[in-house]
Amino acid sequence: MTTTEVIHQSPAPAAAPPPEEPGPQLISTAAAARLLRPVRLHLITCAVLSALGAAAGFAPYVAIAEIARAVIANPNVAAQAGLVWTWVGIGAAGALARLLLLGFSSHIGHYADAEILWDIRTRIVARLGVVPLGWFRSVGSGQIKKVMTDDLEEMHHLIAHALGEIIAGVTAMLVGFGYLIFVDWRMALVTVAVPLLMMISFRVAMRSMTSHMTRLIEAEGRISAASVEYADGIAVVKTFGSGGRILDRFGAAVREQTAAMKVWVDETRYSSALSQLLSSEMTVLTVVLAAGVVFVGSGSLAVPDLLPFLVVGIGLPTSFTPIINGIQGLRKARMAADRIETLLHKEPLPEPVRPRQPQGNRIELDHVSFSYDGVGQAVHDISAVCAPGTVTAVVGPSGAGKSTLACLLPRFYDTTSGTIRVGGVDIREIPTTTLLSSMTLVFQEVVLLRDTVTENIRIGRPTATDDEVRRAAKAAQIHDVVEALPNGYDTVLDGGTGGLSGGERQRLTIARAILAAAPIVILDEATAALDPDGEAAVQDALSELVVGKTVIVIAHRLHTIAGADQILVMDRGRLVESGTHTSLRAAGGLYARMWRAQQNGDQA
Repeated sequence: MTTTEVIHQSPAPAAAPPPEEPGPQLISTAAAARLLRPVRLHLITCAVLSALGAAAGFAPYVAIAEIARAVIANPNVAAQAGLVWTWVGIGAAGALARLLLLGFSSHIGHYADAEILWDIRTRIVARLGVVPLGWFRSVGSGQIKKVMTDDLEEMHHLIAHALGEIIAGVTAMLVGFGYLIFVDWRMALVTVAVPLLMMISFRVAMRSMTSHMTRLIEAEGRISAASVEYADGIAVVKTFGSGGRILDRFGAAVREQTAAMKVWVDETRYSSALSQLLSSEMTVLTVVLAAGVVFVGSGSLAVPDLLPFLVVGIGLPTSFTPIINGIQGLRKARMAADRIETLLHKEPLPEPVRPRQPQGNRIELDHVSFSYDGVGQAVHDISAVCAPGTVTAVVGPSGAGKSTLACLLPRFYDTTSGTIRVGGVDIREIPTTTLLSSMTLVFQEVVLLRDTVTENIRIGRPTATDDEVRRAAKAAQIHDVVEALPNGYDTVLDGGTGGLSGGERQRLTIARAILAAAPIVILDEATAALDPDGEAAVQDALSELVVGKTVIVIAHRLHTIAGADQILVMDRGRLVESGTHTSLRAAGGLYARMWRAQQNGDQA
């Protein structure tokens, strides 16, 4: 039998969707500490150098203050020349030391950043290679993209910037405050009171940051998912005019983010404004001058001793800006580390302890059931046998569970109950690589890599020669199309359409399948949304692919599978009928009603 047509339906089963990933939560630093453990010594070194650099950076300000004190106390510049030049040297040395120390700190921090992010990316890719393939459908590319790019960017900011900023800012505050206490402890307390009040108001402003950040990140995740959905499905959106509905989802996510930000801003506007006021140098200058005038007027403070507070003291609040930025970066990195760890600990597809090899390519479904959420059954108690060299068609109304059943065969998901056997062996006892290499899967959705045509086809069998690739292309009736491309088989496809029509892209994937030469072929809506000419060419290519194989076809238009060796009719996850086209029409059941409806529709 030659399969002639399958048609598109939504790839998502109609059963209850899989549970969503838990929303991000602010956590302790444990997750970040575990991820950063390989570069712990680098980070300690970076912190020490940042602290030393920040301390050295205060030397020029102290030098200016001390020179001013000395000159005002004794206007005889010649007598003070030695002391002045000494402080000039100390200031210059401090500035140079700061430049070198912070430069080395930044270099080490970025080196650690590159090393650990390479390690994390490698681990993420390795984990993505072993998690169940069905998990990708349930999670969506938007969330994976967030972990792979946005969350790693937050980790980069933590390693290369935030830690150093926090350490440097705290050190600068302590060194500056220590120097001011040495000059006059009363004025030091007055000077530091302003930054302390600023810290209190900032803490009040950030008192509910956890809940607000969680809500914002969830909204950003929905925006990312909606953006990817719109971009990936732009052709379908334009064809069927469904852009408004998808944009509505995007708009709802944007409005949710806006509302979340508005609530946060409304809650913190007064305390944030107070924080900004208190962190101003002019505020500190006003307070220091007022207190200084009082102490000088009472004779308890000499005028020269007021100068360090005007030079060094008013600069203390500026150290809070990098501290605040660093703390916010730390908070974001902690949440990012939590999501990264969640992905890295995602349960892999269980591999058999005692692997077995299938004997042949006979497929047996033995009371197979599957549920996405543990409540509703997407597939319920399906039993059937697909013999080698035969074609089995799976049909039924939308939402019947056809695509879900197809996903169970290559272990995109594991069955909830029952057993699927290939070659007499439970597929859970077959190594994943062996199982997948025994199957060729052709779906409606075509994926092209940003590589040459040859390498796109060679995915089917990486060890294939160029001649074998060309023979597969000829069998899939795509050879002439490829030869007409600017560089033939060396033409680099752009990862989207590649400049090929829908039917041509589908034939390219069939060439991959032919090259793989797997004994089991699963076709799930492989010609949906193609025009008649493209569909005919793809069906001719499929005829070459299915020869002598165990073939399972997910179909919608029934006349295309009328010659199947057996037809399984599904409805609401259950197998309600099975037989040949002739016997099922005679039975007068669901298949017969679907057949009549489609025939009447075609005639109309």
